[in-house]
Amino acid sequence: MSVQETLERLKAGNARFVEDKLDGQLQDSTRRESLTAGQAPHTIVLSCADSRVVPELAFDTGLGELFVVRVAGNIANTSSIASMEYAVAHCGTKLIVVLGHQSCGAVTAAVGGGDNGYNLNHLLAHITPAIQAAGEGADVTAVIKTNAKLVAEELSSRSSIIGNAVRSGDVKIAPAYYNLDSGKVDFL
Repeated sequence: MSVQETLERLKAGNARFVEDKLDGQLQDSTRRESLTAGQAPHTIVLSCADSRVVPELAFDTGLGELFVVRVAGNIANTSSIASMEYAVAHCGTKLIVVLGHQSCGAVTAAVGGGDNGYNLNHLLAHITPAIQAAGEGADVTAVIKTNAKLVAEELSSRSSIIGNAVRSGDVKIAPAYYNLDSGKVDFL
């Protein structure tokens, strides 16, 4: 599949999810058995760890189709980038979706500021550029969308593997926003 065909497949799967018409394909024992020799996911999804956001369901995909990396605030830290590099370099994945979502707790905490303890402060620091870029007085939704866009840009600049694949046209990065209330994914 081309990158554009892959993106259209995700959009069609999301439409089925929104309409409560999941097809449930590629989720049986035959599919499990076919994947024991290896994987070739068509899409990487950098998603928030929020339990309400399940990329495999939101895009109505089956086993082996998505390489999902989940971390609060869908941030690009060293470990999440390394995981995505693996999928690009060793699995031949052609599309990366950076999936922010409505009412993200990590972004809300970053916007709220304050001391959240060493580890959470470290994670939230990755969201500070989005707060600044969204501008003074921006609401949380604007910061969430800005964060997804900035993280998408950051993947190319912080990873030579991803950056080279993007520059050569082998990989596309698409920021997106998941609406919790409807289940719809808006590509930004």
